[in-house]
Amino acid sequence: MTDMTHPTQSNSKLTAEQLAACAPIEQYFLGHAHDDASYMREAFLPTAHIESMREGVFTSWPLDVYCERFGGKPAADEATRRRTIDWIEVTGSAASARVTLVHGAMTFTDYFVLLQTQDGWKIANKAFVGQPTKA
Repeated sequence: MTDMTHPTQSNSKLTAEQLAACAPIEQYFLGHAHDDASYMREAFLPTAHIESMREGVFTSWPLDVYCERFGGKPAADEATRRRTIDWIEVTGSAASARVTLVHGAMTFTDYFVLLQTQDGWKIANKAFVGQPTKA
């Protein structure tokens, strides 16, 4: 299974608030691991956008378009992929987090804005960059 680790927060213990805010990120990791959009729909607010610069062009996908990328067939190299929460910061009902996904030849850095809703913590938006994995 995929390496899904929590941040060390500079070797301090995570607070209960931080652990709770990590829940949608864990769903997001499972969505990647299983190539399953249902996990993504659980992790994100329905109004979320996923944004990046791809080959110099700004892209902004609504959640439905992003979910079309998941076909239900995990990657052949899934057992070697790593996903970690690098840090998470919570202030009241808002949070931000950075995660790293090492997917074979590519490493992705994702930045999340999260909100605590009546349905629990959700990812409100994501910005990311993909770069070749360093050897």
